[in-house]
Amino acid sequence: MSFDTTAGFALPEDAADAVLVGRVWRPDVGGPAVVTVRGDDLVDISEIAPTVRDLCESDRPVEIARAAEGRRIGRLDDILANTPRADRDPARPWLLAPIDLQAVKAAGVTFAISMLERVIEEQARGEADRAAAIRAEITALIGDDLSKLKPGSEQAMALKAMLVEKKAWSQYLEVGIGPDAEVFTKAQPMAAVGHLAEVGIHPMSTWNNPEPEIVLVVTSAGQIIGATLGNDVNLRDVEGRSALLLGKAKDNNASAALGPFLRLFDGGFGLDDLRSASVGLEIVGEDGFRLEGRSDMSRISRDPADIVAQTIGKHHQYPDGFVLYLGTMFAPIEDRDHPGEGFTHKPGDIVTIASPRLGRLSNRVLRCPDVEPWTFGVGALMRNLAQRGLI
Repeated sequence: MSFDTTAGFALPEDAADAVLVGRVWRPDVGGPAVVTVRGDDLVDISEIAPTVRDLCESDRPVEIARAAEGRRIGRLDDILANTPRADRDPARPWLLAPIDLQAVKAAGVTFAISMLERVIEEQARGEADRAAAIRAEITALIGDDLSKLKPGSEQAMALKAMLVEKKAWSQYLEVGIGPDAEVFTKAQPMAAVGHLAEVGIHPMSTWNNPEPEIVLVVTSAGQIIGATLGNDVNLRDVEGRSALLLGKAKDNNASAALGPFLRLFDGGFGLDDLRSASVGLEIVGEDGFRLEGRSDMSRISRDPADIVAQTIGKHHQYPDGFVLYLGTMFAPIEDRDHPGEGFTHKPGDIVTIASPRLGRLSNRVLRCPDVEPWTFGVGALMRNLAQRGLI
């Protein structure tokens, strides 16, 4: 199977009005360039903003992205066509993840249906064939629509007390309806992969799935200035064995995908647009399997601004800013191979995450040892920028 590498596939439906920023690998300078989308072209603005972090931390990111003089790198269609590793000419530019020095954070259990699936993972202890029976028991006890229940409220605490009494309480219910959000580190800075890249599944996992999410772009001052799409790749069996294995379940080679571009907030696009957004998911396998799903941000249990406020403050600072995956309501339970075993990835799957005003993020699933190696980190970036006279 091949990717759709056209600009029309990747860009938001209102791309002509959007302020879109990303990164491209430039072989001629041996490093990445900060780019903005202008019409059909990508324009390098690295002389004004050497890193995406610098652009986001400036006092006028939208103005810089829209109007700063830069160097045209090439047509977006051509650069996208050169991005998949299997089709790449290493002498020509290709697209990267649209962030660099920012921390990569993620919020979990922010949708009711996702919360129920985490409880099921915990109870099943990573065994997919036990999940269906446990799902029926949990749903009979607490229902499957808790979207109107405000975490930390009096009603939520009453529900918690009832579940404790029935010995049905779970650490996932604690962060789903309790006062404190689950926020964890998804990946190191520079580790995220972009649109048309490969995403990785650890070979130890036999039960895993994509998590299609909206991802906020947040400055060091805690200001939300934009958003992109993300795939918070998850190993359901590993996390289900123990919450203490969250790092192993979440942070592996190419386990964090972002893109295709950051869309900066301006007069025509802002946080309220994200609060009402929908996020679609399509999985297509080489075996002919196809699965579709959708998350509606209107059903999130915690407001995005509240999650950001729990992530950053005097208690926890991010000098280079951060991006924050907001969680998903999509938890695939459809059987792929055998009844009762549910969904899991197979190498070669193509996962596409879409939202009308953010575009489409598409990736191919491989085992972690087989994805494109990550060798260009923060140290390499600093040396490259210095050699180019940009810092």
